[in-house]
Amino acid sequence: MTDTSPGGLDEVRSDFIEKVGLIAQNEGLPRIAGRIFALLLFDGEIVSFGEIAEGLQVSRGSVSSATRLLEDRGLVKRVGKPGQRQDFFRLADNPYRNMLENVVTGLDRARGEIGDTLRQLPQDRPEIRKRVQDYARFYEVMGRAISQSIENLD
Repeated sequence: MTDTSPGGLDEVRSDFIEKVGLIAQNEGLPRIAGRIFALLLFDGEIVSFGEIAEGLQVSRGSVSSATRLLEDRGLVKRVGKPGQRQDFFRLADNPYRNMLENVVTGLDRARGEIGDTLRQLPQDRPEIRKRVQDYARFYEVMGRAISQSIENLD
């Protein structure tokens, strides 16, 4: 039974879905990706492609793009059901670990790019080298901290 009373579970669910959509958007992802993630997280069920589009009142194209992005990041899993032609989705196993691993990958990539620049800098410009090294170290320290956080999740 669904609670539709003011301040009831439906309202909490709707607010949560919208909040996570905004969080995702603030992190550079499409808002719809955050909304889909929130729907799967809150409901804890396997949901069809069509149910996502209908429930969030968005186009099937938006659902398709967003679910692919979420799959690529290891946050949702596409599943099939016998006798069904459409795709179904559920929250991935360990989505929070996957989120943090994606962050570490991005930090490592940034550090590598900065390292490329550092290798190109002349040795006779220690003031520039120091600033760029400090910047690379920032990414290194952040990567270690996030990696430690991953271990703490397990």
